[in-house]
Amino acid sequence: MKQEIISEIQISYKPKIASHPVVKSSNDVYNYLVHFYPQDTIALVEQFTVAYLNRANKIIGVQVVSKGGITGTIADPRLIMATALKVAAIGIVLCHNHPSSNLQPSSADIEITKKIESASKFLDIKLLDHIIISPSGEYYSFIDEGLL
Repeated sequence: MKQEIISEIQISYKPKIASHPVVKSSNDVYNYLVHFYPQDTIALVEQFTVAYLNRANKIIGVQVVSKGGITGTIADPRLIMATALKVAAIGIVLCHNHPSSNLQPSSADIEITKKIESASKFLDIKLLDHIIISPSGEYYSFIDEGLL
């Protein structure tokens, strides 16, 4: 009889004992997440980042989900939700940059936000905001603009 080879799945969560920043506003989110966007590529390459939060709205950690091209990047809701479950997040904040400095969300931005919002509701994880940042230091908040 041929022996089947089966992959082992390991799940680990190793929180660091540290002072986690508290998110109280879209400005807080912007100020924490902008540092994950390299200044030498923020005006060139689109990047999608997610902040994972605990019940007290403290940032557990930040994940760079994808880096793309000049006009877009891919954000896979399954990978975002898998990480949220792995770190026991209660809330998430989405963030990506627009190299063009145009802060208006595209139809693709709105569509992915709705898709992730639907997945997060099913898993009882709050989608707290989606921030679009620009190389000029400005940002757009879906929650502040009433899109969430």
